[in-house]
Amino acid sequence: MTFRISGLDPAPFRHFYGLPDESLSQYGAKRYEVDSHPGFPDRIEMRDLDIGEKAILVNYMHQPAATAYRSSHAIFVREGAEQPAEFIGEVPEVMRIRQISLRAFDAGGYMIDAVLVDGTGLKVSIERFLENPDTSYLHAHNAQRGCFAGKIVRA
Repeated sequence: MTFRISGLDPAPFRHFYGLPDESLSQYGAKRYEVDSHPGFPDRIEMRDLDIGEKAILVNYMHQPAATAYRSSHAIFVREGAEQPAEFIGEVPEVMRIRQISLRAFDAGGYMIDAVLVDGTGLKVSIERFLENPDTSYLHAHNAQRGCFAGKIVRA
């Protein structure tokens, strides 16, 4: 089963680009200068940022469904990121190098399955979950910190 993993649309984050740190804090956001690699996984370009780049930590509503699974959590976006990445039938390195909590949701936004998997085995789990006709979409979360890593849909 072919699948698509896409980076987030940068539009909701552009107003953070270039804001002074004091203004970011009013949004509960924080700017970091990347000082380790890997360590700052950008959700637009779907890659670990390089040392010296700027990352903004923001809260993101990744599960807006009006169910008990409605959820938001912290993510990093590269300051200035404009082009969302897209991966068809492949798992980006930013996910392959981490432990992932993979969650399957139905069309109503209810979780119907989940697994904890090493990123190198993520493709097999994605394909297995998408074989279920009740699966509408998948969410990947970094297992260690729980951050939203990406949405996965059938291609």
